[in-house]
Amino acid sequence: MENTLKIAMAQISPVLLNKNETLKKVEHSIAEAGKKECELIVFGEALVPGYPFWLALTGGAEWNTKVNKELHAEYVRNSIQIESGELDSVCELAKQHNIAVYLGIIERAKNRGGHSIYASLVYINEVGEIQSVHRKLQPTYDERLTWSPGDGNGLKVHSLKQFTIGGLNCWENWMPLPRAALYGLGENLHIAVWPGSDHNTKDITRFIARESRSFVVSVSTLMTKELFPKSTPHLDKILENCPEVLANGGSCIAGPDGEWIIEPVLHEEGLIIQEIDFNRVYEERQNFDPVGHYSRPDVTKLIVNRERQSTVEFND
Repeated sequence: MENTLKIAMAQISPVLLNKNETLKKVEHSIAEAGKKECELIVFGEALVPGYPFWLALTGGAEWNTKVNKELHAEYVRNSIQIESGELDSVCELAKQHNIAVYLGIIERAKNRGGHSIYASLVYINEVGEIQSVHRKLQPTYDERLTWSPGDGNGLKVHSLKQFTIGGLNCWENWMPLPRAALYGLGENLHIAVWPGSDHNTKDITRFIARESRSFVVSVSTLMTKELFPKSTPHLDKILENCPEVLANGGSCIAGPDGEWIIEPVLHEEGLIIQEIDFNRVYEERQNFDPVGHYSRPDVTKLIVNRERQSTVEFND
């Protein structure tokens, strides 16, 4: 049994712009996965309190508009400040159910002043300890209007049974050097989190699996027009041009040979559970290992800065 790991992909929707209600859904999913004896549960990108779908629907790049400012303020208000204990209940549930957690949040980072926000991927181990907080290195396109760029501090891997697990947010998974950093740390189970939709997951999931000869677990959220809470600021303007489906899911798993174990699952909310066998990693590394026998560090080498960035340094 040490060779195997039982994984739950929590493909759920947020209660958009409501961190408390969304955290309740997260906690319910953890408890459900724990009862089913899962050992790892993964949630999508920015799940708490949701992805900023409104930016593309409300003229998000316009300067000094009431709509943009009020929506942004609501987003910041409902972001997570880890240092204030806002994930303590999630950590306690992880400990209670002996389950590790990867959770996508919007983080209001205290060490950066507490007003800007980051798309962060948090890893909580099976005894309820936060082991890493990876702030997305480069927000994509309209995300840059609301999220700040992160740093390399969270480029870390974690041991879970025989597996070595690492993770990246959304289009970071297309960045070759962050992937290489995780490979170099011994990653053999890669976690990719997404706001949703199979157009994101259907190609890159298998590509990373084949490149790294690792398991790749891609987990997405769901979002439809009808799920916008009635309390959402400027809801009428958001809904004017809103499609019926904003995120259709697409959570999936590829094996170390790059073939599907679970093909992208669409329009289904809930837990998707799969057991994986570590021996498959050794089998596929026989012919290719990107940081082992099939590497040339004497020719090419990557340097990674994992310092947590801050504007000031105090010498008290």
